[in-house]
Formats: sequence, structure tokens, C-alpha cells
Amino acid sequence: MIASSIEKIASVSAMNVRKDIPVFDVGDTVKMKIKVKEADKIRIHPFEGTVIKKTGVGLGAAFTVRKISFGEGVERTFPVNSPVIDKIEIVSKGVIKRAKLYYLRDRLGKKARVQVDQTAKAAEHTAKVVEQTAKV
Repeated sequence: MIASSIEKIASVSAMNVRKDIPVFDVGDTVKMKIKVKEADKIRIHPFEGTVIKKTGVGLGAAFTVRKISFGEGVERTFPVNSPVIDKIEIVSKGVIKRAKLYYLRDRLGKKARVQVDQTAKAAEHTAKVVEQTAKV
């Protein structure tokens, strides 16, 4: 009885997990397109910032993105499988030593940046070059 209900929950959660979301980690800079409902229209709103926190697993997974807008820090928490998220792109991979980057809240300017992983950037560049040469 209990095993069948656990199997039902697992099957429902497997159906609702989004597969178009890329794998990203805390410290990565992401560029997101978010659906915003205004009156009777839905528009796409860009949101770019650093992932400072990831929590949960499966359907309950969520992440928090922080950006600086007009000198003021803005944080938004999104469920990973939310239909509000239209698209996520990874701009850069970050080099961090912590699981939560709450210390960025107290910092301004260049101090509030996360160091970029140069090896990931180089691998991305070589992949683009190979792709361009394949087209020619």
C-alpha cells in the first residue's frame, strides 16, 4: 500500500520535472527570461544575476538569483520547475568555495563579483570555434 503511493508520487514528479533547464551551480551567472502577466498579456522579462543559493530536490528544487539594479540589490527565488521561467542561459561559471553566497549581500561594486572559471570559458570558446569550422 505504502510502496504504491510512493511509486505514484515518483511518477507524477517525474512527469512534471522540466528537462530543458541547463545544469548550473551556485556562483554561476545566469540570464533568464521570465514570463510576466500584465493585464491580459504575457510578456517576457529578462533577469540576469548570480545564483547565490540552491535548495531542494526534484519538484521542490529552487534557486535564488541576485542582481544589482540601479545600485540596489535585488534577489528573486524561483522554483526550478516553474512554468514562469521561459528560458535559462548560463553566462559564466563561477569559482566558489561555499554552498551559499550570502556574503555578497554586504558587498558593493567589484567586491560583489564572483571569480569566473577560466577553464570553462576556454572550453566554451573552443566549442564555438569547432562549431563555426564545421559550418564552413
